Formats: sequence, C-alpha cells, structure tokens
Amino acid sequence: MAWLLVVVAGILETGFAVCLKLSHGFTRLWPTVAFATFALGSFGLLTLALKRLDVGPAYAVWTGIGAAGTAIYGMIFLGDVVSTLKLVSISLVIVGVIGLQLSGGAH
Repeated sequence: MAWLLVVVAGILETGFAVCLKLSHGFTRLWPTVAFATFALGSFGLLTLALKRLDVGPAYAVWTGIGAAGTAIYGMIFLGDVVSTLKLVSISLVIVGVIGLQLSGGAH
C-alpha cells in the first residue's frame, strides 16, 4: 500500500510540474490553484508513504515518476523536443525507478 501511495504521489508530481509551467509564474489563477492542489496531494501522500518506507528509494521513485511523467507529458502535449536520446534517457529513469522500488523494503 505504501508503494501505491508513492506511485500516486509521483503522478501528482507530474501534475504540479506541468501546472507550474502553465501558471506562467503564478500569474494565471486556475493553473496556480491546480499546482497548489497537486503539490499538496503529492507531498501529503509521500509523507504518508514515508511512515513505512525507507526515504532513499521512496524519494527516488517519487522524483523518477515525476521527472519521466513530466518529460513525456511535455513531449506529447506541450511541444517539447522529442529525440532518441531523450526517449532512451526516460526509459533508463523508468528502469531505475522499477529497480529502486524492488530494492526498497518496508519496515
């Protein structure tokens, strides 16, 4: 259950990163409100998960999901540049996240 919280928190991290860009420096109301909502949800779920998980693997999985998700979203919906190197690098992040998730034990 704790790892599920980390995964959802990572997805919410993608949401807050995208909304941060869309807020244009907090000058647009609804993207700013969405950023705050996603950020609070993401940090809140990560905090709950850390009651049961080691901080290193949990934090790395959280940031890895957020980073990969944000990069993929940017390429699909925001016109970010797509390159072979970028896709390979995102794949390596995902493989690393899976490896860290498998290595992290709950206490």
